[in-house]
Amino acid sequence: MFPGLLDTLADFDDDLYRNIKSIREPQDLFDDLTDKAGETAYAAASEASTSPASTAPLLTRPFDYGTAITFPFDPGNWHETRYSDGTRYAVWYGALALETTVHETVYHWVRFVRDSFPGYEQEINAERRVFLVHGRALLVDLRRKHREFPQLIDPDSYAFTHEVGRYLNEQHVNGLLVKSARCDGINGDIFTPDVLSNPRDQCYLTYRWTPADDKVYVERKPGKVWLTLTAH
Repeated sequence: MFPGLLDTLADFDDDLYRNIKSIREPQDLFDDLTDKAGETAYAAASEASTSPASTAPLLTRPFDYGTAITFPFDPGNWHETRYSDGTRYAVWYGALALETTVHETVYHWVRFVRDSFPGYEQEINAERRVFLVHGRALLVDLRRKHREFPQLIDPDSYAFTHEVGRYLNEQHVNGLLVKSARCDGINGDIFTPDVLSNPRDQCYLTYRWTPADDKVYVERKPGKVWLTLTAH
């Protein structure tokens, strides 16, 4: 299957950057529910009781999501990714460079904003948390395969990569290295949490975008632009 595509392995032993939604400053997420002292603790306890148990959520959370949802459910409401249709297994996505994670996440954030708030014209901010995770595994090496298989970096369609991901998952492959579809960077896409370890905080980011503008401004230090990307 996939002749010429899955014929190279990489002995990977390096860090991967992981970029997730978060907030810079801790907040009580339930303080708008009640004015009575202590009652927000009940809401927090209730939320915690329904969250998947994990000793290392930074490493396992995408896989926990895959097990927390039970059938039947509407696949149309589930979050597909480049190598998973979201109904059978999960994939943990990292990158070899911080900038690559920014290109990837800005693209998906802009699409989310446009779909969720059509016609909104004011500036929208999003805060992100970036951390490093060590990866140690044999990974399928697709870093140059996009030259023969351009479907790997198709900017709009996941049809081919879903087939590849499904096959790799069935073969119990650890994961893969592949060129990003959003920039020239390299992604590390992991199919099992067992090969990940040692999560460490790297930085926080803020994304700022006004929908009427075609530029997204990325800050590492609040108020100081670090990167400027085009909103696709």
